[in-house]
Amino acid sequence: MSEQFEPSERDPAAERLRRAGYSEADLQREVTALEEKSATAARIFDLRRIIGGLFVVYGVIVTIAGLTDSDAEIDKAQGININLWTGLGMLALGLFFLAWLKLRPAAPVTPTLPPEAVEGQPGDAPRGG
Repeated sequence: MSEQFEPSERDPAAERLRRAGYSEADLQREVTALEEKSATAARIFDLRRIIGGLFVVYGVIVTIAGLTDSDAEIDKAQGININLWTGLGMLALGLFFLAWLKLRPAAPVTPTLPPEAVEGQPGDAPRGG
């Protein structure tokens, strides 16, 4: 993280922490820890991981069901082992999502300051009315 947390004098939460005895370094460590937790949560709950994992699990289950189908069940599906082919398709799709996740991981979210918070920006000057 390139930006440092600098609580403003008007920030009531930061002011309460200062009055409780926390230093600026303590506040900075707390913010860094929260940013790391947020990035970890974003990686864990990436939809590609959830979708890929579910498709792999269900694909394995349906593929096993297709491998154990009897001739009567295959005849009901006009001679096609539908469970086997559907299971293999689900397995392939799940593996695709997991490979996509591995090859192109989610970029970490970096907080940015609004333009008016940066010194020297035109938004800092009072506006005439």
